[in-house]
Amino acid sequence: MTDAPALAGSTAVVTGSSRGIGLAVAEALADAGAAVVLNGRDPAVLDAAVRDLAERGGRVAGVPGSAADPIVVEELVAAAAALGEVDVLVNCAGTAEPPGSSILTVTPQEWHDLIDAHLTSTFLTCRAFAPLMVERGGGSIVNTGSHAFTGAFGGTGYAAGKGGVTSLTYALAAELREHGVRVNAVCPGARTRLSTGDDYERSIEDLHRRGLLDDLMKAGALAPAGPEHVAALYVFLASDLADGVTGQVLVGAGGYLGRFPAPAEQLLDYREPAISPAYSLEEIAARLT
Repeated sequence: MTDAPALAGSTAVVTGSSRGIGLAVAEALADAGAAVVLNGRDPAVLDAAVRDLAERGGRVAGVPGSAADPIVVEELVAAAAALGEVDVLVNCAGTAEPPGSSILTVTPQEWHDLIDAHLTSTFLTCRAFAPLMVERGGGSIVNTGSHAFTGAFGGTGYAAGKGGVTSLTYALAAELREHGVRVNAVCPGARTRLSTGDDYERSIEDLHRRGLLDDLMKAGALAPAGPEHVAALYVFLASDLADGVTGQVLVGAGGYLGRFPAPAEQLLDYREPAISPAYSLEEIAARLT
């Protein structure tokens, strides 16, 4: 007698899952026994992904459109309800920073598009599904972050959006812990449509030239592993094997697993303000430099 799949009988929603990392995650969740709602902005590509997953024997539905659109999010809720009560929400929706983009070149519209794709979509889906999970007494939310939140790759809206996703993950994990809902983030590295092609390679070369990527990071960025390697990390976080794991920002890329430590404030100095004068500029400099 074999053990039941890790997610047998559960229902998962995966945004940005018509291709790339999101599709690999949706496939892995289905292989683990979950019914899955797929989502993507290109209806034709989404239909093909839904059809392929259904042919593999999965219980699957598809909702086209941007997860940054509240109407699309309502449709995701309805599609999930038709499959069962939602146990898992995975946010993989996103888009690339325009090639060569920086604060010197980005337009307000590009900024809004990037923030919407990464942060607004994550907020709207969490806002829609977290109350349902709380009502049920448990669930797992897995957001998609990026090393970009550290500023390592430059850019603007992509880095800020992923930074927002990281902070939102920490905040929701703290809020929802008492309700049995786990919230984590994965910073994935994988070969996808967004990490291949001439524009991508030129962008990596430019980041290396500007000193934002060292030789090792450049080599890794130009030869990423397939998305199936990181999909298992998402499935782990979705499953009961991750019981008690919440508020974590994890990294998966090829054969690499890592974790960002939680932010911690460092005390530099303290004086009692009631009996001490304000710091002078020289005193601040002495403690910061």
